[in-house]
Amino acid sequence: MNDDSRDANDANDSEAAADEWTTDEPDFGDGRRHDWPGEPEWPVLETAVEYETGWVTAGYDLVEHPDGSTKKYYWSELATAVVVVARAGDDLLMVEQYRPTVRNTQLELPAGIVEAGESYTGAGRRELREETGFAADSLSVLGEVQCTTGLLRHTRGFVFAEGLEPVGQELDDNEYLVPRAVPVDEAVDVVRSPPTNDATLEGVLLAREEGVL
Repeated sequence: MNDDSRDANDANDSEAAADEWTTDEPDFGDGRRHDWPGEPEWPVLETAVEYETGWVTAGYDLVEHPDGSTKKYYWSELATAVVVVARAGDDLLMVEQYRPTVRNTQLELPAGIVEAGESYTGAGRRELREETGFAADSLSVLGEVQCTTGLLRHTRGFVFAEGLEPVGQELDDNEYLVPRAVPVDEAVDVVRSPPTNDATLEGVLLAREEGVL
């Protein structure tokens, strides 16, 4: 077989493999938005779900490396989330809440899980109203990131909200949040002060980069 024939066969095999690939996404059925990874660049020989709580799903992919070796890559999947940078005049709206997982109280941007079929701006509008008691007249997307990619399958969108009007909080039963106003010119210093978290810091820095803070 000459090189041209070999290349053609390899290309046909690759196209066939691409045509045969189907999503390995679990049937979450929880009413939340899940941005499951698409077609893999390296062959996935097996996908297994080993742990499921209704909040987090965890398992592994058995992946074939370019040299033919294989390895299990473990992952934990969380539903897609939205983080809201909401500006009210010269203030930034934030929420103060205790985080049992890290056992401290943090000052954070409003945030929450995106529901199935919901856009980032739609979810941001809802979460802002529920957590802070303010409705936004205008929302726009600042960006989207994949978080902790060595372990998590979790996508996070950031939105900017303005034109705020008070409408009253609508907290979930398990939410204990206190709305706070932080001066915009102090926001970066405030969110860099421990204890802090990645979503809040990312959101404020993205908004500053876009020139809205």
